[in-house]
Amino acid sequence: MAEQTKQISNIYALLIGIDGYTPSKSYPNLKGCVRDINLVEDYLKKTLRIPEERFWKQTSPNPEISVLSELRGSQKPNVLPTYENIVNAFKEITDMALPGELVYIHYSGHGGKPDTIYEELKGKGQADEGIVPMDVDAPAPGGRYLRDVEVATLLKRMTDKGLVVTVVFDSCHSGGATRGDTAIRGTENRDRQKRPTDSLVASRQELIGNWQTLNEGPNPSVTQGGWLTKSKDYVFLAACRPSEFAFEYNVDGNNRHGALTYWMINTLTSGSPGLTYRMLYERINAVIQSKFREQQTPMLIGDSDRTIFGSENISYQYAISVIDVIEADSRPTRVKLSAGTATGLGLGAQFAIYPLGATNLSQKEAQIAIVEIQEVFASDSWAEVITPLGESKIEHGAQAVLLSPPVDLVQRVSLVRKNEGDGEDRLAPELIAQQEDALNAVEIAIAEQGWLRLVTDNQTKEDLQVAVNQKGEYEICMGLPLKNLTPALKINDDKAAQEVVKRLVHIAKYRAVQGLKNPFSDLANQLEVELIPQTSLPQNGATGLSNITLRSGEQAVLRIKNVSASPLNIVVLDLEPTWEISQLPLQRMVQKFYPFNPGQEIRIKLGLKLPDKANYDKGLEVIKVFAMFSPADFRWLELPSLDKEIPTAASRGLESPKGEATNALEELFAAIGTDPDRPPIERAQVIFDPSEEWATKEIQITVMR
Repeated sequence: MAEQTKQISNIYALLIGIDGYTPSKSYPNLKGCVRDINLVEDYLKKTLRIPEERFWKQTSPNPEISVLSELRGSQKPNVLPTYENIVNAFKEITDMALPGELVYIHYSGHGGKPDTIYEELKGKGQADEGIVPMDVDAPAPGGRYLRDVEVATLLKRMTDKGLVVTVVFDSCHSGGATRGDTAIRGTENRDRQKRPTDSLVASRQELIGNWQTLNEGPNPSVTQGGWLTKSKDYVFLAACRPSEFAFEYNVDGNNRHGALTYWMINTLTSGSPGLTYRMLYERINAVIQSKFREQQTPMLIGDSDRTIFGSENISYQYAISVIDVIEADSRPTRVKLSAGTATGLGLGAQFAIYPLGATNLSQKEAQIAIVEIQEVFASDSWAEVITPLGESKIEHGAQAVLLSPPVDLVQRVSLVRKNEGDGEDRLAPELIAQQEDALNAVEIAIAEQGWLRLVTDNQTKEDLQVAVNQKGEYEICMGLPLKNLTPALKINDDKAAQEVVKRLVHIAKYRAVQGLKNPFSDLANQLEVELIPQTSLPQNGATGLSNITLRSGEQAVLRIKNVSASPLNIVVLDLEPTWEISQLPLQRMVQKFYPFNPGQEIRIKLGLKLPDKANYDKGLEVIKVFAMFSPADFRWLELPSLDKEIPTAASRGLESPKGEATNALEELFAAIGTDPDRPPIERAQVIFDPSEEWATKEIQITVMR
């Protein structure tokens, strides 16, 4: 804790939250941005103990709902987030902070996409992206965005001075409509208004020169991150990709927050110290994707292995603390760990325990026990000692390193009953009369198989929702209704409820495969995977593994290389927008797996294409590359498209005479591939064994029509 206090004593924070945009013709008022800023401020002050004089807080409450609590927290007079005030805050922090000190910038509000005023940089007809100040539609001297070109210069001044900068933008690059209790932080259309072309940040010459320098070329029309530049001098965490939405919603039924901000603070307050931004990002991304699939994918750019609110870089490893020990006959039998469901733990997760004071948590010979989670709560969990590895005593404060994360197979489903009315989330009187019978039929069908569990209380978070829409059809939701579920299922069809449950089972299997990850394996850094787009589309934040956009029908090259000193077995799965999972052939013949010798590299040309259906305008395609020492049969994981029947394991020739898999990884695959009428184990986990280590890397590709 002393080291953490030393690190946090030199942080400067600029917090900007804008709910009120009046008067504004372009941007509706929001409801969760000021609350976001108060949440971040509470964490920085109470947990990190940042003193008041190091805060710059600018908020604009929604005038329709604002209360005194919206302006609470800071002892300084509330400063309104106008264009001029935001620019001045950047300049003041840059002047005050000393080299080596930390700067944290958090913006919650609308993101804007006006016509560019830098045509010499981006080309005629292109757009700028930027922060939308509260006076964006005010008469002169207002009416300005804080544009990406300006933000780049403001940040460059900070990094040129030697400041360690973190930027979080919980806003859209573009936007769309709102739905029910969910709002999008952006506008639906490009802002075509004529805006002032002068800047309070710097001269036009300096702005253009900095932009060209940071984007590594004389004509950088589009940035890698959309908002910002390619610079690795700071960490940039954005709510979504340029083509997506940043949602704010009622996270607990009462308080609206931005999805990015809420889950960021939730992870920080529930997790252990020493997390890197990459670890934080993966947790946030998983939660948001589960709620807003294909609509909000957070972006992480920059020095992702830097510790959060710190300046040091650490290897990709997650450790938590032992906070209690129970012994029997002078030997430890159970340990309590300082992490729980809030940080993604589930039953069956296994940890290696290292002795108190151990500094190298990658040495397996230093492990003193293997434990497995038996009881899990929100912020802590109890684990049973399943394998003692030495005589060393497990002490309070010992470190535990996750060996193999569990894969949640059973999906929790809630049935949503809507009220009568004309709104988007309401039903006509004739449908209200049919709604109860329709949902009861789904409830009965769910009870007849083992892949789904019905949620009947308000305390358990569901994975999927089933409701009736205004057309008298069943809809399946993950936060919002899933698109491209064809054909539509009418509630008055006698077989519709059974077909809904078949789709739920299909989605559960798909998500189980999608959730297969093991970044803590020794092989994690022994496999190089890269997708090289062969396209004219700008790649926003493309790193070879994520944030890649392709037009339907365009091609890309998948590069895989074994950089380990041992032979590996490689398998590539394609998770398609149609909810189909298939194995990609890496050679002329389809094989269970492909052996790769040390140093061997292969390049495969891929054509990404959306289905020839009118309702497919965009889809998310995921390429998962697996590497193993031992062979494994991945056919268990294959699925047809959602509008086709899942064949039984027996019909695919996957059932062995004894129904047994050959190794621990195949046990997991067999559980996922279990027939729908045969319940799988509720929490399948990969059993840790050095001789059967495996790793996977995935590439997410947005395919556009």
